[in-house]
Amino acid sequence: MFTSSKNKSYRDSFSYRAGKATSTKKERSFKEKDVSRSRRIATQQPAQASPAKSQATSSSPTSPNLNSAIITISVGPSQRLFAAHEDVLCKSTHFAHACRAQFFEASGKRVELPHEEPEVFSAVLEYLYKGDYTPKLAYDKKRASWFLEDTDASTGESAIYQGGVGGVVLKDTIIYCSAHRYNLPELQRLALKKQGLQSSVQCSTILSSARFAYSNTPASDSKLRAHYLALIIRSRNTFKRSGTMQMEMHNGGSPLFFDLFVAMVNHLDDITSAKSPR
Repeated sequence: MFTSSKNKSYRDSFSYRAGKATSTKKERSFKEKDVSRSRRIATQQPAQASPAKSQATSSSPTSPNLNSAIITISVGPSQRLFAAHEDVLCKSTHFAHACRAQFFEASGKRVELPHEEPEVFSAVLEYLYKGDYTPKLAYDKKRASWFLEDTDASTGESAIYQGGVGGVVLKDTIIYCSAHRYNLPELQRLALKKQGLQSSVQCSTILSSARFAYSNTPASDSKLRAHYLALIIRSRNTFKRSGTMQMEMHNGGSPLFFDLFVAMVNHLDDITSAKSPR
């Protein structure tokens, strides 16, 4: 009993355990220690993202490429300045051509738009970055219809004065025409859709906007022109009492007058044929 207890106490002592550890564990050489240390350092270093992954993150559709050059855009007679990333601006072939023309410019690229409205170009730039412009287009699932967010109900329309037509023009119409110049067909479709949601538009605004549309779109682009023809036909009862419309019809001699005349005749023919017995 005495001997067993003594051996157990000796085995539990620190000197016994230390001696056993040194006797059973092989001493490593200096070279092996150095290799082991280098392996530990390598495994402790944080993993770096691959170049492909980093590039994909920086060029995501929701954010511009931070490495892209900044382009200065001077807009309108007042030369109001805007700034945009080149890769975003060059989504338009119009601006891409303007930027390529200044490839050797050392002091920075600058695009001049002296005949553009700053408010309109701001909407174009917002579309290039976000895919929409204010007021935003939204969809009502319950009513299964589209509507405009944050619409000012007090005015019922968003219009900008244009001296060339002597009146105010719907903002969506100007954006449509600007999108045509900048070769942005998706923006054209968006502006046309938004304009169709406008309500309580005055007769004078409709006519001045129609004149602007005919002056700033080619004859082959019939979408915006057809929109105004249909709008006037739908509002023909109001236009009958409008002095502005009577003056427009009296002046005549314009493509708008001729197209309007043909559209009204076709509309009346459709009504007559629908009411006549078969």
